[in-house]
Amino acid sequence: MLLVGCGASAAIAAIFKAPIAGLVFTLEILMIDLNMGSLLPILTSCVTATCFSYIFEGESSLFSFHLDDPWTIDRVPACILLGVCCGLVSLYFIRAMTACEGIFAKLSKHPYFKLLIGGLTLSVLIFFFPSLYGEGYNAVNVFLSGNTPADWSAVMNGSIFYGHSSLLLVYVGLVCITKVFATSATNGSGGCGGTFAPALIIGGFFGFFFSYFWNIQQIGTYIPEKNFTLMGMAGVMAGVMQAPLTGIFLIAEITGGYQLFVPLIIVCISAYLTTNIFERHSIYALRLAHEGTLLTHHTDQAALTLMSMHSVIEKDYSYVGPNLPMSKLVNEISRSHTNFLPVLDKDKTLLGIIDVTKIRH
Repeated sequence: MLLVGCGASAAIAAIFKAPIAGLVFTLEILMIDLNMGSLLPILTSCVTATCFSYIFEGESSLFSFHLDDPWTIDRVPACILLGVCCGLVSLYFIRAMTACEGIFAKLSKHPYFKLLIGGLTLSVLIFFFPSLYGEGYNAVNVFLSGNTPADWSAVMNGSIFYGHSSLLLVYVGLVCITKVFATSATNGSGGCGGTFAPALIIGGFFGFFFSYFWNIQQIGTYIPEKNFTLMGMAGVMAGVMQAPLTGIFLIAEITGGYQLFVPLIIVCISAYLTTNIFERHSIYALRLAHEGTLLTHHTDQAALTLMSMHSVIEKDYSYVGPNLPMSKLVNEISRSHTNFLPVLDKDKTLLGIIDVTKIRH
């Protein structure tokens, strides 16, 4: 399990150049016990992977971001509301993914038909929304690098919405809704769409949607679309994966600083609490939880999960009748190797249990 944690943390650290996020991801998602025996190997993996990433890819980050508008205290209500909305989006992501995976699982006996359905679904969605193609990081970078609606409208390039900047909000909202189906079609038909990247992309699109709508409608004080795009990414990740610290540190490290640390905390906590009201398990642990095989940090619960009923059921025991004389009862107690004696009638119906320990004392 420790080696799995080292590999997972190293992958996150290398892809995003975020070693702390890789460490926290392993502790929150894989639930590895936090002690020096596990902490040092995971940290070593994260640092090594990050160094190799810098050697082969340079210092460029996956997302290009420059903080033009620092966070101010009057944006706290917007951050809280964004977090709550991200929690609801996360719940939609989890439920929709689970439902779609169930549908594709029913088609497992017909692999070619399943592949056809997945391919057709994905093709239609990409035709209308080209931003769904690939991971979607380039589309998020459009929001992070642009400053005007004309800049942001580049995200609609190649779609039927292109040239209609007034429909930008509609396009972004539809991408948020359909991204989960594109991911489900990819995963369900045998591809590898993952969960981590789609959660980030949906969060980025929703963060931009939220801030752009807020500013257009002048709901409150101005909120920068760039900043809230990143906060949306952190919020949806915190809700989908039930991992608020991962969302906080990942976005903080991606941006190359901690200028947005306070709003990230507000958004991630709000998103996590909102999702947790309706769904207590992350998208990774949900299936195991339904099967009753999920291991958590709760040691007693983990022990019960690993224990089978066959190992605790006692089948080799003596029993007595209700009219047995006391002298014979003493003999039965002396021969019994258990701490109890069932009392059965002639039909083998349980009438009660004699606690041998109390009689011996």
